[in-house]
Amino acid sequence: MTEETGLLRTLAEDLSVVVARDPSLTSRREALGHTGLSAVWAHRVSHRLYGRGMRTTARTIARISRRRTGVEIHPGAVLGRRVFIDHGSSVVIGQTAVVGDDVTIYQQVTLGAVGWWADNHRPAGARRHPVVGDGVILGANATVLGPVTIGDHALVGAMATVTEDLPPGARVYAARSVIRPAPGPRAVPPLGTGPVPVARTGAAGPGVPPVAARTGGPVGAPAGDRPPLSVSDAVRDLASAGSW
Repeated sequence: MTEETGLLRTLAEDLSVVVARDPSLTSRREALGHTGLSAVWAHRVSHRLYGRGMRTTARTIARISRRRTGVEIHPGAVLGRRVFIDHGSSVVIGQTAVVGDDVTIYQQVTLGAVGWWADNHRPAGARRHPVVGDGVILGANATVLGPVTIGDHALVGAMATVTEDLPPGARVYAARSVIRPAPGPRAVPPLGTGPVPVARTGAAGPGVPPVAARTGGPVGAPAGDRPPLSVSDAVRDLASAGSW
């Protein structure tokens, strides 16, 4: 990560990188409404206030930015130059996280801690969140947890989870979904041969609740001549006949 530059120059670089990396934008004016850019700019301001001890003001700006953009960046987190957050929805970056220069972050990325059950045992001031090197790409829904280090120009693919250090240039991919062939068409029984609805008969006697009865057999047969059928048997018959 390079040395900190002036705020205005950094904001101008943020605008330029959004235009360069988002093919849906056609001009710098259009890029001004980019959600990720708004979140990064708000963080630039809140982080400087946070470092000067104005923590309440910094947190207020961060909360407003979260409501408007869907991106939650703790004011204590450090973002390098030309950080590009695409789409931005549900991105979370923790307090002690450090993000290098030219990093690309897609939606639903989390740079978080392991959890309070582990963090409460760390020394005071110890890092709890990841350090992301320069030129790293974090795919959609990628999750990086704990005080790990992601080497420069590494790629963390969509849906991947990282809980240990990665060397520079590493590639991490989530397991692919299992593709199964589509089942063949299900046979439709001829008209009149499928299962018939389950009816409720009257009570068998005082204090005895109605029971489900099978409506099979000759049409118009008295209910008392139909064999009793439990609800579970009726459900099983419907499922086995393919009419569920």
